[in-house]
Amino acid sequence: MVKKKKKKVAAKKKKQAIEMLLVASKTKDALKAYDVNVAADALDNLNLMVYWYIEQAAKRAAENGRKTVRGHDFAIM
Repeated sequence: MVKKKKKKVAAKKKKQAIEMLLVASKTKDALKAYDVNVAADALDNLNLMVYWYIEQAAKRAAENGRKTVRGHDFAIM
């Protein structure tokens, strides 16, 4: 049992290492406008998606020889 607790603590530390970019209350309000509940892990996973979008946009800008990320760099193809 002790090993399981150590793994959980390590997993929580990894999740906490990523800074939250979302405003939790506003995100929850936006989701509740669709009459749905928000699970505990929903915001963490959405935050990871935001980081992924940022990474993809930065890569696209760099591939196009720019240091400036533009709105169209966030388009998914």
